[in-house]
This record gives sequence, structure tokens and C-alpha cells, in this order.
Amino acid sequence: MKEKFIRLVSRAVPLPIENIDTDQIIPARFLKATTREGFGDNLFCDWRYDSDRQPIKNFVLNETKYSGKILIAGKNFGCGSSREHAAWAIYDYGFRVVVSSFFADIFKNNALNNGLLPIVVSDHFLKQLIEIISQNPETEIAIDLEKQTFTTGSLEEKFEINAYKKTCLINGYDDIDYLLSIRKEIKEFDLTHA
Repeated sequence: MKEKFIRLVSRAVPLPIENIDTDQIIPARFLKATTREGFGDNLFCDWRYDSDRQPIKNFVLNETKYSGKILIAGKNFGCGSSREHAAWAIYDYGFRVVVSSFFADIFKNNALNNGLLPIVVSDHFLKQLIEIISQNPETEIAIDLEKQTFTTGSLEEKFEINAYKKTCLINGYDDIDYLLSIRKEIKEFDLTHA
């Protein structure tokens, strides 16, 4: 069982860079671990820290004015290799949602499988959102997974999500948890189709 996701109200962190690949999200040298813990420390490591592991001042995750559980990223987020560790790093850092106008398919599936909600919005909405957050870092965003809405102030956009993945996120299920939740129906089906 994972953390349930039904509704989230949070501030956001803007990262308006396009084509962010999984090696930028979590560099390959950190992929030796096989458990999900600790990856958040190295999220965007080569952008966050200099060669002496000192924080780079103007990188958004090092700016104290930005915080929250929502990462607003540029178009084509999560491209590159298929490493699941990218979703682990984003989740371990504390983000529960990544917003972009386009996600690489493998990253999107890895995110959904790990309790991280990737929300696809229009290019125009994304641009407006980044401007709003950049001008006022204290802006709050409401995400309602049941209604599939993304709202901040007077801006609202609906988003699409696979019905199965939506059910899993709302209930905190992974694939095995979901199967266990319908074991009675599976058993009945098996008995009637034997």
C-alpha cells in the first residue's frame, strides 16, 4: 500500500526547462541502490550542486522562496532512458505531482506506478502557470484527482488519467494491492468459468 492521493492543495516549484531527461533528474552514478529511499537527496544533483557538493544559489530547488509538493516542468519531461529511479527521486524529494505539457510515456507510467501523479496540461496553461508561480511563489494550487481538475485562482484545467491508475492512486494501491482488492470477484469469475 502506498500513500493515497485524492486531493492536494500545495504551493509549487517552477522548473521551466524543456526536454528534461531522466539522467538530469537522477544521474546514472546514483543508480546503484535497489530500494527507493535516499534518491531525493540527488534529485537534479548536477543542477543543484557544484563540484564541491555546495548548493548552486540560483537553482530553483535551492531557492527558499519556492516550496511545495508540485513540480511545474517544461515540455517533454522525463525523456531519455527508462530508469524508474527518476520517479523514485522526485517522490522521495517530496513531490507528489509533476505538471508538464508532455511526458515521455515510460516516465509517465513509472510515475503512476510509484504514487507520483503526472498531469498533462496545455502549453498555454503551462506558460500561464509558470508565470503565476514565478511572480508569486506563495500561490496555492488545488488538484482534485476524483474530478480530474487542476485549479489555481481563476485558472482551471481538466486533465486526463487512465481509469485504472486513477483507482490505484485514490486507494493507495500498487498492481498487487489492486488484485487483492478484487480477489472475491476474481474467485467468483474463476468458479463460474471453470
